[in-house]
Amino acid sequence: MYLGIDIGTSVIKAALFDENGQQQAEASERMSLLDAPLGWSELDGEATWETAVRVIGDLLAAAAIDPTSIRGIGITGVMVGVWALDEHDRLLRPPILWNDARAQDLVARLQRQKPELISSVFSHSGSVMQLGCTLPVIAWLAENEPDVLAKARHILTAKDFIRYRLTGAVATDESEAAMAPGSAVTRDFHPDQAALLGIEDHVHLLSPVARGETLAGAVTEKAAAATGLAAGTPVAIGTGDTSACVLGAGAHRPGQAVSVLGTTCLNGVIFDRAVYEPRDLGLLFIVPGNRWMKSMVNVAGTTVLDWCLETLCPDLAAGEAPYEALGALAAQSPPGANGVCFIPYLSAAGVIAPRIEPRARAGFHGLAPHHRRADMVRAVYEGLAYAIRDCFEAIGGVETSIRLVGGGARSPFWSQLIADVTGAPVEVPEGTQFGAKGAALCAAVAIGDFATLDEACEATFRLKAHYDPSDIVKPAYDAGFARFQAGSEAALGVLRAVAG
Repeated sequence: MYLGIDIGTSVIKAALFDENGQQQAEASERMSLLDAPLGWSELDGEATWETAVRVIGDLLAAAAIDPTSIRGIGITGVMVGVWALDEHDRLLRPPILWNDARAQDLVARLQRQKPELISSVFSHSGSVMQLGCTLPVIAWLAENEPDVLAKARHILTAKDFIRYRLTGAVATDESEAAMAPGSAVTRDFHPDQAALLGIEDHVHLLSPVARGETLAGAVTEKAAAATGLAAGTPVAIGTGDTSACVLGAGAHRPGQAVSVLGTTCLNGVIFDRAVYEPRDLGLLFIVPGNRWMKSMVNVAGTTVLDWCLETLCPDLAAGEAPYEALGALAAQSPPGANGVCFIPYLSAAGVIAPRIEPRARAGFHGLAPHHRRADMVRAVYEGLAYAIRDCFEAIGGVETSIRLVGGGARSPFWSQLIADVTGAPVEVPEGTQFGAKGAALCAAVAIGDFATLDEACEATFRLKAHYDPSDIVKPAYDAGFARFQAGSEAALGVLRAVAG
């Protein structure tokens, strides 16, 4: 068995996989963010460790296995942010997460002083810098909580903190270092990035960087007593949640496309080199095994369906199988939703790909008196599918098929619609915990059960469902995509006009 642990923003998950990479058991527990000022996002760090301990214990109990049968452990989790530890290994403050925006004013001020800031960050990392990235958060701490940095001995991220508690080893992986921001080419931190943010004096707090598919250490006696794991079990470095999910989906060949249709909607293509086009747009994720994934993210994913249920279809939301009922209602409207178009920028952050506009908001276009609820609901499904197509076209299109994972992949209706809208076959892998599986594969390679991640991905991939695009509905969806582009540009044009 291999154990994968996934530290999410609000849920901690763990799953066991057999020697063929097939999921055998899983466990999870929700957590709550701390109450904090608007724009802040913090967790209780000790509670996070305690939750992880319980989830591991629940998994071992549910699987009813001897812990010594676990050959290796891999850990993934939400990326970047700051988990600051003192010399006694105590957290100095509540951990700051990836979606924290407290550094906004600081970054805006630095950009006025250094207009080259954002482009310089992109030229090294290949990613648009997010406010919750590790380096801008350190810069905020330096200005606002300097005592934290003065007492700090290590700055970790979510998965690195949990791995540290399991093994006592301080380390991070290439995906975290590049997104800090660092360098996508060297797959490491980069001194120029720290200098741009004025935090050169604090880079010694960052962890040593190692490959995700190598060993960090082994479960300590103390951690074994807490979790029920066997002391001495090897623990891999692991990788960030996006990269782990990609590996868990079996995507590792250059040219493969992946959509993670979860709370956000991430769309990316695997490359065997760092890719910087289009400039100053999107995110470039480091994937273990000398791979990169150029990605475009629509901030609102399955949250669009949640909103649709609660706002347009509260009767379905209160019934059994609400999402199945929602898909059945959408299917009552024809492809193209009778001309209704929905722009799915349903996020307080607006849109970040394939254009950047924090003020952008969602909306329906083309509504007329003859339209009914089914048309609006279908337009919601189609709108996110059009956004997926929009993101992939910005990267250069899909050459083969799209591996679809996340909550949205459980909907046959939506999966087929995405295939029809993008014109690419959609493949849904077997399993549910793809992040945990990707982390487990890192462990399997680290202990030598697979020679490479290429081999591990190929050997453990199982196809659950396949959806081919239909030529019959292509004209309707091409017309719908044109309406989507026009509606999106019109909405953004109004914002530019008002700003002007």
